[in-house]
Amino acid sequence: MTNHSTEIMNQATQDFIRQHQDEDVRQLAFLGSKYPEVNMPFALDQIRGRKMAHVKLPRWASIEGIIYPPHISMEQCSSEQTALYKAELAARLLGLSVSSSENEKECEKASNSHFPKICEFASEGAVDSEFAKNEDTCEKQQILTECDKYVNKSEGEPNEEDFSEEIEFVDLTGGFGVDFSYIASRLGVKSMYVERQDHLCEAAKENFERLGLKNAIVKNGDGIEVLHSFASKKEAAASDSLGITEDQSQSLLKTNLGLKLIFIDPARRDDAGNKVVSLKDCTPDVTLLQEEMLSKADYVIIKLSPMLDWHRAVSELNCVQEVHIISVNNECKELLLVLSARNMGMNMVSETDLGAKHDENLRIFCINDSQSFVCDETEMASSAVKIASPDKIVSSDRITSPALDEMYLYEPNASLMKAGCFGVLSERYDARMLSKNSHLFVSEESVEAFPGRAFRIIAVSSFNKKELKRQLSGITKANIATRNFPLSVAELRKRLKLKDGGGTYIFATTLSDESHVLVITNKKIAECDKLNKL
Repeated sequence: MTNHSTEIMNQATQDFIRQHQDEDVRQLAFLGSKYPEVNMPFALDQIRGRKMAHVKLPRWASIEGIIYPPHISMEQCSSEQTALYKAELAARLLGLSVSSSENEKECEKASNSHFPKICEFASEGAVDSEFAKNEDTCEKQQILTECDKYVNKSEGEPNEEDFSEEIEFVDLTGGFGVDFSYIASRLGVKSMYVERQDHLCEAAKENFERLGLKNAIVKNGDGIEVLHSFASKKEAAASDSLGITEDQSQSLLKTNLGLKLIFIDPARRDDAGNKVVSLKDCTPDVTLLQEEMLSKADYVIIKLSPMLDWHRAVSELNCVQEVHIISVNNECKELLLVLSARNMGMNMVSETDLGAKHDENLRIFCINDSQSFVCDETEMASSAVKIASPDKIVSSDRITSPALDEMYLYEPNASLMKAGCFGVLSERYDARMLSKNSHLFVSEESVEAFPGRAFRIIAVSSFNKKELKRQLSGITKANIATRNFPLSVAELRKRLKLKDGGGTYIFATTLSDESHVLVITNKKIAECDKLNKL
């Protein structure tokens, strides 16, 4: 361990952590007087941090000696799932989408086992809180962590001099170092972690060593100052071209000189600790740094709050190539913006290209666990939402109408809700929205690939008492959600006198004619649908 780590984690502290690692930290906090040799604040951080890591970072939790930061840093750090996604995204940006080693292939295999399209979309280009959690989540997280066994490694201990001209990836806001460790491991290039807080840097040094990350250097300093210290692509090219021919100089311009990738995660809280949602209110203000970052790196990945208006962010940055909205278990976790030097006219491929605006369409990536969806801004602008006819949903003869038995209901995942790609969904899958504000779709044909939850419609009921009684006959409990509906779930459950749970899913919503209905469904199971058709 480093000297600093040894000071705060003496033998007594290590023993205390080991002996009490499964206990309640709130109770342990009263034991300080009984253990004068134990650094109690540090010990409690480690016990609390390891408990959180078992859920959020199981790979890290499995490694003895990982140093965990104070509680707020653990809350704000990425999960392994989202960190893995960013690592594959970074690999694609740097041209590493095709694994170059057997180890990397194993990593891809492990990742793909749960994210079938994560490498396809990151490398190429709900469960609603009102309902039960995704039963696959825990299993997914377990297997995803297996790929971390197969990281790229560079032999030898790094030092700052080695990195002065060879750093290809830098994280300007290192924090706990989760994102950095996964990206640096996947890229296998010389990488720099930058963090202003001393204790996080000390922890990072220790943790990167225990994780086997040999291609990293830890820099205790201000990220903006470190950014200023890097030469621009143009300066690097000019320096490297001294004493060579013009043809050789042009060849150099076509190579990735200096930095290839910058990662930045600006703070999203003000001085009072309140969350901010405007890009300009984050610290640092990336709108002021974008030109400098893209003059020094080929790509920039900005991690932002999912609460932020991504349309506004794109307009403020004006050099965004890709938008990635990532949700886990149908809860939006992160918003990633990929900035490209090409979009700033700084690709330096040739002199004639300098100053040219990159004309590729902005691409939007919506990710939720194993589901992925990609579209571009042109498709979004040209697509229109199709609205279902109320007469098609609510038949005058609800008992004998065969239409309901052949209809399906779809709820887009959280990342798509955030993206607002409803017109694209409607046209791609020939599905109709119940109303423009319901965000629920229906179709007469089963759509296996719809990016969200799918249900088979059993019945649709108005709020007529007799009809409700008939349609809910035999149903004693159900999972209830409201979409564009005047009552809350609690109010509706009390009115319907239904317990929570079971295999029935009820959506209370409003149709395009402003009528209120209950859409009563079962979870659509593809295997059952196929059997029924045989």
